[in-house]
Amino acid sequence: MAKLGQRNEISSLTIRKLVRCNKCFFPPKQSIKSINLFIANFLAMGMTLDQLRIFLAAADHMNFTRAAEALYMTQSSVSAAIHNLEDRYDMKLFNRIGRHIEITEAGRLLQVEAQKILGQVTLTERGLGELSALRRGELHLGASRTVGNYWLPPKISRFKQQYPGIQIYCTLGNTKEISAGIANRKFDLGFVEGEIEPTICKVLELETVGSDHLIIVVGKHHPWYKSAMISASELLTTTWIMREQGSGTRSMFERALGRWGIACDQLKIALEMSSGEMVKSVVENGESATAISKLMVKKELRLKTLYEVPIYRLARPVKISRCFFKIRHRQCFQTRSSHAFSENFVDQPKPSDVSSQR
Repeated sequence: MAKLGQRNEISSLTIRKLVRCNKCFFPPKQSIKSINLFIANFLAMGMTLDQLRIFLAAADHMNFTRAAEALYMTQSSVSAAIHNLEDRYDMKLFNRIGRHIEITEAGRLLQVEAQKILGQVTLTERGLGELSALRRGELHLGASRTVGNYWLPPKISRFKQQYPGIQIYCTLGNTKEISAGIANRKFDLGFVEGEIEPTICKVLELETVGSDHLIIVVGKHHPWYKSAMISASELLTTTWIMREQGSGTRSMFERALGRWGIACDQLKIALEMSSGEMVKSVVENGESATAISKLMVKKELRLKTLYEVPIYRLARPVKISRCFFKIRHRQCFQTRSSHAFSENFVDQPKPSDVSSQR
């Protein structure tokens, strides 16, 4: 709880909400002129939380001296605080009768509302305390579709078990969309598998957090099904189902083709799709090939509805390996929830910098 002496102003927005939400804010006996004056003064001037606490202590004890003792203040400080409130709003909160005080109609009004305000302050302080201990909060993640559908869910599940009060929001997109979302501060953390555009690399930090293999697969109706070996040059002889431009899977496959001396526009591309699941289904039931994450087709390979085609170049088998990256904005404050997720639930085998990616 905030200590006395800290000047905590009640904003006019807070007061407006109280005025709107509480139909009994002003008692019927108050004159319209007095009510309007009270509202105008209340909205125009700042009232401190300390003043409200002092007023409530005086109202509870009906004695300035006992209120001062309860607050560990001098009696003169309590009296001065009450006088300041009365002078500021041009209304008597207490009637002085000899050594005794009586609360006025305006004082009873303020007593009810001050209790509500300070109660809300207490709840807010508790919420902030829980937030710092990761009992409450939010975590906004962005992930490319392969990472988000197959690699990230177990980590989110474990995090949620340990921190059930943290609400997690995860958005899926391609690598281009997620990296742009991090650059625009839409997400706390991003997880991607593709190459990030150089134009936004300078505002991002990147760490390697996992790895994967792209494999070339075909369905049972394809002539390569059960083939012992396919040369890289033979990739030009079949039709392809491809992911869309901007996808990490596609960019990685295009880079591998380039190393093998093949340009992507040489391929016979039958379809481009924005979902790996759609690509997988079309290939399973058709006569085209695709390059896809091995994570995505484990079940289909086991059930033999898809077949991994061995690719050779210069009589040697070739593999397409890729890394999974965690990305965050260089200049954004890292929340406690995102820090906990990174440190405790995401492996970080080999840190690197965006500027060094190849």
